[in-house]
Amino acid sequence: MSFETIETRTDGNIGFIKLNRPQVLNAINKQMKQEMREALTQHMENPRVAVVVLHGEGRAFSAGFDLKESAQADTQGNEEWRQRLQQSFDFIMQFWDAPKPSIAAVHGFCLAGAFELALACDMTVAAQGTRFGEPEVRFGSGIVALLLPWMTTPKFAAELLLTGNDQIDAERAMQMGIVNHVVPQGQELEKAVALARDMAAAAPLSVQLTRRAMHRGFEMMGMRQALLAALDTDVLIEATGGPERAEFNRIRKEQGLKAALEWRDARFDAA
Repeated sequence: MSFETIETRTDGNIGFIKLNRPQVLNAINKQMKQEMREALTQHMENPRVAVVVLHGEGRAFSAGFDLKESAQADTQGNEEWRQRLQQSFDFIMQFWDAPKPSIAAVHGFCLAGAFELALACDMTVAAQGTRFGEPEVRFGSGIVALLLPWMTTPKFAAELLLTGNDQIDAERAMQMGIVNHVVPQGQELEKAVALARDMAAAAPLSVQLTRRAMHRGFEMMGMRQALLAALDTDVLIEATGGPERAEFNRIRKEQGLKAALEWRDARFDAA
């Protein structure tokens, strides 16, 4: 099957999904969500594939969900927001819920929804120079899949989520426990493939059941309920809006997304 926003292939017992909208830093739009779901399903149903590697084309893994498409959607009210955010939540969690393991090989930018996507994968390999972060609070938005508090310490999670800092480098991300390996630029995919081959060489049933047992532990601690409660909060944030969101959207509408992002960042540079 051919896709427009991604590329997918297999190499032996490894399946690959490459985000392929490099002209917009692989921003995740509705079409990409659907195509990635179809590609992941193909890999899950392929008995030869043991591990999936997710990576990005061009200058970045991904800058997150497509803000231009979001603005054009003109979502209004709690129910519309719930439907839209639930779709994004399911898109991210499909990698967590899939029966086979996945590895994210990231470079450039790994932000917002893309950051959550990498967290949902079992491992993450980052190139030096990669920037991580969840900038949503800086323009009055919320977190779709609040996985970070489950992947690192409460202090580190608060630092990222409550400041909206999106300049966390790969080395600091590794200190926080959200990256497995940091490698020179251009070697992230090679390292991810090496890890994938190690997993694929192991007994597949043992790998899958061990992974399932690990995930059950998170579920028993209440992770799923916490994520759904956080999604309720995100619906409230998005439906309510606020002065920061209104100004961000005004600038985006009148001057473009680049100007809106510059306005957002300048407020914190001044502080």
